[in-house]
Amino acid sequence: MRFETLLSAFSRTLFIVALLVFVLAVVEKTANMNGQTLAFMNYSPGRLMEISGILLLFVVTVTLRRIRKILQKPQE
Repeated sequence: MRFETLLSAFSRTLFIVALLVFVLAVVEKTANMNGQTLAFMNYSPGRLMEISGILLLFVVTVTLRRIRKILQKPQE
């Protein structure tokens, strides 16, 4: 496999994981507002949002790297 293919798969995987962590944070916060909690959760909703943001930062970095590489190609 080429490096770009691996990087693309890594970026997509991180985006999906970040989206799932974000949804989990929203569900946990909604449950907390109703006086309940998710039993398997060890993190607060705010911490889950931070984790999701950090993962999205990596996704944005990889995407900007790909854009820069495309723009640096010589015009034909």
